[in-house]
Amino acid sequence: MNQRQTVAERKAAGARLGKNGDGAERHEAIYRSISDAIIEHRLKPGARLREDALAEVFGVSRTGIRKILQRLALEQLVTLTPRRGASVTRPTADEAKDVFDARQMVECGLMPEVARRITEAEVHELREMARREREALKGGEQSAAIKLSAAFHARLAGISCNATLADFVGRLCSRSSLILAVYGNAGHLGCESHDHDDLIGYLEAGNGERAAAFMSRHLKAIEASLSIVEEEGEAPNLHEIFGD
Repeated sequence: MNQRQTVAERKAAGARLGKNGDGAERHEAIYRSISDAIIEHRLKPGARLREDALAEVFGVSRTGIRKILQRLALEQLVTLTPRRGASVTRPTADEAKDVFDARQMVECGLMPEVARRITEAEVHELREMARREREALKGGEQSAAIKLSAAFHARLAGISCNATLADFVGRLCSRSSLILAVYGNAGHLGCESHDHDDLIGYLEAGNGERAAAFMSRHLKAIEASLSIVEEEGEAPNLHEIFGD
């Protein structure tokens, strides 16, 4: 969805997709828009997400917004609190450590299987993803680079053909993206720009043990680069974020 659309245009588009704009495609577009705003740090940790305000901005019902917020809560991008409603999740130092510990255990453990299964076409696909990530960083597109890095790791997990673990890695990567967006360093993802290419090289060679060891160093470097400083929450201007 084009984030430059006016609120009126969003409402009109929503109406075309059904009563109050509550269609599956509309919900998916709103989900992506809110998710992107969180990862891109336009919606900051702790920011309150009022159902009525979001419903007005996007031209959908509060019931539709509630379902979208519940989906974001499952991915731990949003926190739902009884009687207080939804807010952007504020990762703590302990939570960040837990996320990267989990990634160490799961992603490193998957590398031998990925090395065994990876195809030439998948190697080419991963190298293209790594190239796009490098270009985003060079161009100062930090948020895009974070999302591309998460997509790279999720795609790697998918090659293992273990759907349950791949889904778990995808959720961990979404959580990591928020942590990096909030506590990472601008223009840098905590690892060398060629790290993903080096990892692909080990996988292409079928060396799962080297790939697992490299992945461990890679994730530790990202975690070590974080500068976790608590910030005060603030009320976001949703019309400004999602409007013109």
